[in-house]
Amino acid sequence: MSGKIIWKLALTLIIAVFSISYLVPLKDRDFGEYLREASNSEAFYALLDRAEERVADDGEIHSLYMAIKAIATEERIDLSEFFPQVAIEASLRNVEKRNKILLTYLLDDSKASLAKGLDIAGGVSATMQVDPAELVNVEDYEREEKLSKAIEIIEKRVNAYGVSEPVVRAVGSDRIELQLAGVNTKDDPDLLEKIKAPARLEFREVHPTAFPGRDPAPIGFEEKTLVRDSGENTFEERLFVKIFPALSGKYVTRAVPVQDQIGGYKVSLAFDDEGAKRFEDVTEKLAEQRSQDTQGRLAIVLDGELQSAPTVKERIGGGRAEISGSFTQRDAVELANILNNPLEFKLEVAELYEVGPTLAKDSIASGINASKIAVILVACFMLLYYMLGGLVALMSVSLNIAIVLGVLASFDATITLPGIAGIILTVGMAVDANILIFERIREELKMGKSLKAALHGGFEKVFSTIFDANVTTLLVSLVMLGYGTGPVKGFGLTLAIGVGTTVFCALIVSRMLLELLIETDTVKKFAMLSIVKNPSVDFVRYRKVAFIISWSVVAIGIAGVAMKSDRIYGIDFTGGDEITLVYENRIEESALNQLVADQGLGEVVVQYVEQIGSDVSALKVQAPFEAGRLAADAIVAAFPEAKFEVIGENQIGPSVGDEIKANALKSIALCLALILLYIAIRFEIGYGVGAVVATIHDILLTIGIFVLFDHQFTSPMIAAILLIVGYSLNDTIVVFDRIREELQMRPTTKLREVINIAINAVLSRSLLTSITTLMAAGSLMIFGTGVINDIAFTFTIGICTGTFSSIFIASPIFFWWHKGDRRSVEKSHDVAPEYEWQASSKASN
Repeated sequence: MSGKIIWKLALTLIIAVFSISYLVPLKDRDFGEYLREASNSEAFYALLDRAEERVADDGEIHSLYMAIKAIATEERIDLSEFFPQVAIEASLRNVEKRNKILLTYLLDDSKASLAKGLDIAGGVSATMQVDPAELVNVEDYEREEKLSKAIEIIEKRVNAYGVSEPVVRAVGSDRIELQLAGVNTKDDPDLLEKIKAPARLEFREVHPTAFPGRDPAPIGFEEKTLVRDSGENTFEERLFVKIFPALSGKYVTRAVPVQDQIGGYKVSLAFDDEGAKRFEDVTEKLAEQRSQDTQGRLAIVLDGELQSAPTVKERIGGGRAEISGSFTQRDAVELANILNNPLEFKLEVAELYEVGPTLAKDSIASGINASKIAVILVACFMLLYYMLGGLVALMSVSLNIAIVLGVLASFDATITLPGIAGIILTVGMAVDANILIFERIREELKMGKSLKAALHGGFEKVFSTIFDANVTTLLVSLVMLGYGTGPVKGFGLTLAIGVGTTVFCALIVSRMLLELLIETDTVKKFAMLSIVKNPSVDFVRYRKVAFIISWSVVAIGIAGVAMKSDRIYGIDFTGGDEITLVYENRIEESALNQLVADQGLGEVVVQYVEQIGSDVSALKVQAPFEAGRLAADAIVAAFPEAKFEVIGENQIGPSVGDEIKANALKSIALCLALILLYIAIRFEIGYGVGAVVATIHDILLTIGIFVLFDHQFTSPMIAAILLIVGYSLNDTIVVFDRIREELQMRPTTKLREVINIAINAVLSRSLLTSITTLMAAGSLMIFGTGVINDIAFTFTIGICTGTFSSIFIASPIFFWWHKGDRRSVEKSHDVAPEYEWQASSKASN
C-alpha cells in the first residue's frame, strides 16, 4: 500500500471518528437515569430519590431539574461534590450559582447531540401580553409599530440564546406568540424572563455627601441599594442617586462582555456621538467634585435596580464606558444581550404551552418512510449502473452525511426542515460528484489507458469541475449565513458544511477507496452500464425554439402569480385565524388533516398543545383569515365523540417577518452578483452572464409552475427555492467547465460545434444526476405529505428546469454573448492552446 493511500486513509478515519463522537448520544436520555450513571455517590442517590418524590407530590415543581435545584438551595448543598468530573470555576464560591451551572451542563449533556427543531419535535409556546398601562392613549398605528419592534427584538434575543429558527408573531393587537424548539421551561424557567425583560439603562449621579440612614434624602434624589456578591457573602451599600438620569441607554450603540485582568467579567459600552458628548460632560462634572472627603460617583441603573456605582476620577471621553461588578461570564453575556436589544415595555406571560411538532406525526412518519424509499432507490440504481463503483460512491456519500451531521452537532445546531433540505442538496452534490468521476474514468478507458492511468486522468480532469461547482455553491451558502435569518440561515449553515464535506469525500475518500481496490488488484476491470453512447445532438440548433417556449412558460407563471397574488402565501407570510378547542377524547392528527384537506380551506395547521403547570390539553387550529372558524366547526361536527369545544379565537400575525423576506431576496440578489463575479474571474464574463440568467430563469419558472398547481408559499419554501439555486448552479458549472476544456483541446473548431461537443460529452452525467435526484425527490413527493410534499414538488420542478436551463439557456446565452465567435472568448479569457517548438528525433523528409 502506497504512502498516498495511507495518509488519505488515516485522515478519513480521524474525521469519521470526530464526526461520530459528536453524534453520540443519538437520542435524549432520561435525566434521572443519566444522573445515576454520571455520579457514584450514595449520598447523591438519596438526594435524587427525594427529588423524584417531590416532583410526584409537589404541584409547584414539575421537573427533576427544578426539584434537585430546590433541595440543594434549601439545604446549601454544593452538588459539584458529587460530580468531580465536571469542572466548575474555583473562584465562583456562590453555591446557588455553582449548582445552576452544574445542573444546566448535566441537562445539556443528557440531551441528544443533534437536537430536532420545533417543526419536527415540538417545544414550548408562550403567549406574552403587553402591560395594558403601556398602551393607554396609544394610537392603533403606534400600537402596531411598538408590537412589531418588540417582535424584532425578541427574535434577536432568542437567537442570542441559541434557539434555532424560533416562531415569533403577533396575536391580536397586544400579544406576542413565541415558539421555541428544543426548550423546556420547566427546567429553565428563567429563559422567558430573560427574553421578555425590559432594559431601561440609565446613568445617574450619586450624591457625594449624603447617605441613607444618616441623612434625609436630598431633593431630587432617591435611595438605591447596591448589592455585591463576593463568593459566599453578600454585601450591601445604600446610596442616594438622582431621580432623573444624566443620560439614558438609548445612546448606547454596542455592549460587549469582556474579561478583566483578574478573571472576572464586565460589560464594555460604546456611545453614539451625542451620548459620548453627554457622558463626557457628566464625568467632567463628577471628577471636579472629588476632594479629600468626597468623591464623584456615577450610578448605573438597569430597570430601576442599581448595578454599579464606580468612582469618576477624571473626565472620560471617546464615547466608551464599562459596567463592572461581580459578573460571571454568563451574567455578562446576558446583560450585554439585553442592552444591545432594549425592550421598552413590560411583557407578561399569559399562556405557556408545551406544543407538538408543527409537522403532524403522520407527516413526519411519511417523510421518514419516503426518505427510506428514496435512499433504497438511489442505492440500487448506483449499484446496478456503476456496480463496484456504485458501492464506492455509496460508502463515500454515507460518510459525507455522517460528517455533515457531526459538524452540525459540534455547532449545537438544530435539525429543521430547511436544514434537511440542505442535507438533501448535499447528497445530490455528492452523488453528482461521483457520477462525474466515473464518467471521466469511462472516457479515459475508451482512450485505451490502463485502469490505474484512467483513474489518475479522470480525477485530474474532474478536479476543476468539482472545485468550481462547489466554490460557487459555497458563495451562495456564505451569503445566506451572513445576511439570512431564520430558515435561510439554517439552510446556509448546512449547505456550507456540505460543500466542504462533498469536496473531501469526492476527491479524497472516493479516490482513496478506488486506489485501494486497484493497487491491491482487487479490481482489474471497471465495469459500468451505459444509457447514452456517443450522442451527437445539435443542441445549439434548437436554442431559439427552446428559449421561446421556456420563457413563455415563465411569462405564464408570472401572470399566474399576479392573478393569484392574494392566495399564494400561506399563514407564515400572511397571518390568519387561530382557534383553540378543548376536548375529552383525542383524535389522531392524520384524521384531522384529512378532514381539513377535504374541506378545501387552504393551508390549515392543526396542533395539540398542553398547558405547562396544569392538566389542560387543547387543539389549536391555524388557518387563513375567515377560514379558521369554518375549519373548527367542521372538526366539531365531524368528531362528536371527541366533544370538542371552542374556547378561544384570535388573529395571528405572520411568523415570517418582513426582515426574513427582505433578507431572502437580498441574499439571492447578492448570490447572483457573486456568482457573476466569480465565474467572470475564473472563466470569463460570458459564462457568468449565462449562469445568472439560467438561475433567474429556474427560480421564476419553478415559482410560476408551483403557483399554477395551486400550492402556497410557507416558511420552508424559502429553503426549497434556495435548493433550486444550488442545484441549477451546479448543473450549469459542469457544462461550462466542459466547454472551456473543449475550447482548449480544439483550437480550430468553431464555437457552435465546441458547445455541442461539450453538452453531448456531459449529457450522460446530466441525465444520470437528474435520474438519481428525481428518484429521491419523486419518492418524497409521492409518499410524503404536507410541507414535505411541497418541498419535494418544488425540487422536482427545479431538477427538470436546472437540467434544461444548463443546456438551452445558459449555453445559448454564452453563445449569444460572444456572437458565436470563439475569438471573442479567447480575447477575454485564456482558452487558446499554447504551442512550443519541440526537437524531433528524425529529420523530416
